[in-house]
Amino acid sequence: MESFDTLIRDFSQSSTWLEAAVLALCLALAYGASRILGRQQPPDSVWFGRRTVDGLMFPLLALALVYAGRVAVELVQPVFLLRVAVPVLSSLVLIRFFARILANAFPKSAAMRLVERIVSWLAWGVAVLWIVGLLPAVRAELSGVAIHFGKSQVTALTLIEGSLSATVVMLLALWLSSTVERRLLDRAFVDLSMRKVAANATRAVLLLIGLLFALSAVGVDLTALSVLGGAVGVGLGFGLQKLASNYVSGFVILLERSLRIGDNVRVDGFEGRITDIKTRYTLIRAGNGRESIVPNETLITQRVENLSDADRKFNITTTITVGYDSEVARVQAILCAAAAAQMRVLPDPAPVAYLVNFAPDGLEFSLNFWVNDPSAGTVNLRSAINIAILEGLRAEGIDIPYPQRVVRVQADAPPPAGPMHVAHASAPPPVA
Repeated sequence: MESFDTLIRDFSQSSTWLEAAVLALCLALAYGASRILGRQQPPDSVWFGRRTVDGLMFPLLALALVYAGRVAVELVQPVFLLRVAVPVLSSLVLIRFFARILANAFPKSAAMRLVERIVSWLAWGVAVLWIVGLLPAVRAELSGVAIHFGKSQVTALTLIEGSLSATVVMLLALWLSSTVERRLLDRAFVDLSMRKVAANATRAVLLLIGLLFALSAVGVDLTALSVLGGAVGVGLGFGLQKLASNYVSGFVILLERSLRIGDNVRVDGFEGRITDIKTRYTLIRAGNGRESIVPNETLITQRVENLSDADRKFNITTTITVGYDSEVARVQAILCAAAAAQMRVLPDPAPVAYLVNFAPDGLEFSLNFWVNDPSAGTVNLRSAINIAILEGLRAEGIDIPYPQRVVRVQADAPPPAGPMHVAHASAPPPVA
């Protein structure tokens, strides 16, 4: 408790007003510098955050200024308030570092918020031990707790410090990878697919390097992992063939650019737009909002129709049947006018209507039109055009026939044993 007694003695001998003024000046300078430097920064910045004070820059500058002020004041008088401020600001720097990086890496994870609270409580607890002078005693007690692993002996203090160092290294790797992905790769690659593969490769390499540094910080001999790594690699090669194949296929798709984000494709009867290409699977969203998760190996080994590879125009068709006494040219004009009136329908190529079949109930026409934004939906557009077609045909007096069905009944045939089911036509059937 000698450190605590020294702290009490410094409190009785120090000038609180002088230290308070120095502390306030340091905090004001740190806040002003953070405000000036963070004017053009995005709200998700690790350094500045949304309100300047919730970023990493403010407590870091405040810690540096307060420490310099403490050294200067110690030349004149004993220090109490500034000595307490240093561990408090150090804990705040650690908390802000964890909080901002976890918020950027896992923005919607409730577990990360729990981790942030745990880190906050631990950091403030260490700050209290540091202030009252109990931290060296706690470290000595932890150094006396030994854990044996075969012939090796590891203390509890080594495990805690190694785990903390490993966590910091992994967080730095996450931060660096997200920064490279957001700042550098967005400018270096215009193509979205190449940007994605560069981001995935960069993150994988940085996390691997961070993992190696973390293991080294914990005290693991990396040379001892060579044999274990070879055995694990062979086991993964046999047990995770499909997973490895999907990962390799994902990088092949991104590098070849045969399929790109935004393309309209048809895979195994499912048609939609590629919204994202992950390293293991590809997300395809249909026009009705349904989303399909397709393994990347499927896109490599099976037939895939790229509906927008050569032409970004997307063809939509709708069919209509009119009576046999209708004028063909007039019907075609009504169909094309109904499609051309919609803003999303492309004028080039213009909508076109064909007489495709002499159906039992009437003349069957097929209306073809093109759009360049199928992601906005095709069912809603087809519905609007069908409504316009119906109104146009009714305005011209063109009949849309009901289905006709003929039932033949022989007079001399014996009645059926069970109940007789007769399909009634919506219109009187013609005499057979």
